[in-house]
Amino acid sequence: MADLAHASDPVEIDQVIIRFAGDSGDGMQLTGDRFTSASAVFGNDLSTLPEFPAEIRAPAGTLAGVSAFQVHISDHDITTPGDAPAVLVAMNPAALRSELHHLVDGGTVIVNTDAFEERNLTKAGYRSDPLTDGTLDRYKVYEVPMTSLTKDAVAPLGVKPRDAERSKNFFALGLVSWMYTRPTEPTLTWIDEKFSKNPQVAAANRAAFATGHAFGETAELFENSYAVRPAEHAPGTYTNITGNTALAWGLVAAGQLAKLPVFLGGYPITPASDILHELSKHKNFGIRTLQAEDEIAGIGAALGAAFGGHLAVTTTSGPGIALKSETMGLAVSLELPLLIVDIQRGGPSTGLPTKTEQADLLQAMYGRHGESPIPIVASYSPSQCFDAAIEAARIALKYRTPVLLLSDGYLANGSEPWRLPEVGDLPDISVELATEPNHTDAAGEPEFWPYLRDPLTMARPWAIPGTPGLEHRIGGIEKEDGTGNISYDPANHEHMVHVRAQKVAGIANDIPAVEVLGDVDDAELLVIGWGSTWGAIDGAVNRCRRRGRRAAHAPLVHLNPFPANPGQVLRRYPRVVVPELNLGQLSRLLRAEYLVDARSVAKVQGVPFTAGELEAAFLKEMDQ
Repeated sequence: MADLAHASDPVEIDQVIIRFAGDSGDGMQLTGDRFTSASAVFGNDLSTLPEFPAEIRAPAGTLAGVSAFQVHISDHDITTPGDAPAVLVAMNPAALRSELHHLVDGGTVIVNTDAFEERNLTKAGYRSDPLTDGTLDRYKVYEVPMTSLTKDAVAPLGVKPRDAERSKNFFALGLVSWMYTRPTEPTLTWIDEKFSKNPQVAAANRAAFATGHAFGETAELFENSYAVRPAEHAPGTYTNITGNTALAWGLVAAGQLAKLPVFLGGYPITPASDILHELSKHKNFGIRTLQAEDEIAGIGAALGAAFGGHLAVTTTSGPGIALKSETMGLAVSLELPLLIVDIQRGGPSTGLPTKTEQADLLQAMYGRHGESPIPIVASYSPSQCFDAAIEAARIALKYRTPVLLLSDGYLANGSEPWRLPEVGDLPDISVELATEPNHTDAAGEPEFWPYLRDPLTMARPWAIPGTPGLEHRIGGIEKEDGTGNISYDPANHEHMVHVRAQKVAGIANDIPAVEVLGDVDDAELLVIGWGSTWGAIDGAVNRCRRRGRRAAHAPLVHLNPFPANPGQVLRRYPRVVVPELNLGQLSRLLRAEYLVDARSVAKVQGVPFTAGELEAAFLKEMDQ
């Protein structure tokens, strides 16, 4: 089916932010995802913010059940899903009430009027109809009976009324696709492939999509359609990717680069489960996945796989890190490579399972008994999760240590265009397994010492169980350095504690220095951040600079150990602020480590910073 035609030339704009919202059963995540995919195919730069209800299935039509998806598309480089949408598509009264405050003044509201009946208004907490009581006077409102138009469109196909109603999200997608001149072919092709086993459902969704598109073109409600030109991208092959998918692909690539089989032992937990799902699809790359009975079993199986010579991974979120902590300590003692992936979410306890947060940093640093240092790598954008996974694997394999890889719900579910790397540009992270004895006993006979260290990395040898002549024991009780024999000697224990700490500290010489961006030489303010705050910080710093203020940004990827130069960088600037989605955890670490006045900008609302929020905070700090 050819792309549907447009009645008149669209008005060109450089960007738009659209927010789809409806009941959790209305398919808003799918609608946003399909609009995003079509925009990626078209060549726009983009960034997304899916927002899920905290309850698995809240009562239909209630505020607790509202699901939203915000997408920012542009003809230029962007790093955030936008401060506030210009367009809100509200499928019912609850969606309107829950999401209207996000909309810019004078923005566009598209409502499904069929849902604005008295029962739904009451469930949403409205005392009167917002479509007629002046609530929307500040906005441009388009009232569209999406449900009834969808039912009429699919009726000739013999679809049951209830099933027909489920297609109304495709009506909304068709309408907004017309408004912003999205290519239609990617969506129609996707419908055919997704519902190939149910032709009637496929036909209904195609009909709903086409009807929504035609409604925009023919209803004469809309003054214009709009066009956002493709952005300029470096040459290459691109795909639209979420953080969890990028991280999973990074683990696949790491296994190939390391020339090792990959094993993931995990337990389903929001928002990390997608990594397990994605990796389970790639058995052809030597990937093995285990959905264990609980978090402890997942990491235990992974640690066993590491002992057996695999690139071993376990994935979880904050509550799972708490459960895995004892086995993480065991991995520190065994000195085996193990990746622990923490997709952070709101806490404590069950907290806000579908919302984002960065509050696991101190847990990652110190959340184990005894002196048990673990390197920490943090991803900072959805596509960079790929590189972060490879870097975490490199450190784990080279230094024979567990490594914590931090992402969060915002990165995990958000998406952006990603240029597929050339395989030849990826690092070689292969590792030599021990195959020969490495020591001679008093009688001159060769033997294997499992804790005889590489003088450069302080890593112990990695011998696969069953290798002839390399039989050895490992376990959680303290070992004698070199021999690996159980040792209760106080001096040896202190020595081993220092050795493990020095090994991790030495990684600072093997990671890039902190890079300062922006007004490097004369900034009034240095902003230092980590993880998913990167996009909003970058946008806010650039806004401040356009105002004529001098500002710089230093993003951190390696959080333990820190790179070699943060102390020098921090002391160069008169003011330092640290934006975080917690109560100031990195700022505490920086203040303790470097004795600088690193001031916290904190937010713990389950949603990421906007660039506008941070711009205001930075200007306030510079004006003090």
